Amino acid sequence: MALKKYHRKNGIEAGCDEAGRGCLAGPVFAAAVILPKNFYHPLLNDSKQISEADRNQLRTVIEQNALHYAVASMTPKEIDRYNILRASILSMHKALDALGTIPDRILIDGNRFYDYKGIEYHTVIKGDGIYASIAAASILAKTYRDEHMMKMHHKYPVYNFASHKGYPTIAHRQAIADHGPCKIHRMTFKLLPQTAQPTLF
Repeated sequence: MALKKYHRKNGIEAGCDEAGRGCLAGPVFAAAVILPKNFYHPLLNDSKQISEADRNQLRTVIEQNALHYAVASMTPKEIDRYNILRASILSMHKALDALGTIPDRILIDGNRFYDYKGIEYHTVIKGDGIYASIAAASILAKTYRDEHMMKMHHKYPVYNFASHKGYPTIAHRQAIADHGPCKIHRMTFKLLPQTAQPTLF
């Protein structure tokens, strides 16, 4: 089934989504995207439903064709300070701030959002599989975050961030158990069954 091109045809709509909310390490990234009303690409879908190669291809297509787009993030320390829900929404606000234009309405993946400058907004559960603009935002947020975590893999190789991107896999938790957390782990998250202590690694 083709993704919906817009919520309402009139006005400018920005789609927003985040990536990395469920991770134990690294920032949460968010993107805001305004697509042309007639935009279509056969591969465009929820970023979790398509391959890494297709996501990277779509990133280029979106960046070349979007009317406006922006990507922003909140650091692990900010996540620990604000909590992950608030940090995720604030990262969307930062992306909207960087868009370069003010949309008439915002479409957000999920069921929670904070008012942004009094602009009309709609939260849509699994919206990245419903609206093209949210799907495009999910692609940018995911690819930018994965790119960042590849850099973190080279900085902290013992955790093998290249394979899991900070998500709570068995191998990731074992690496935390073996080496302790590093500076990009989220210390307010349950890293291990027992509370892990920060290290200077």
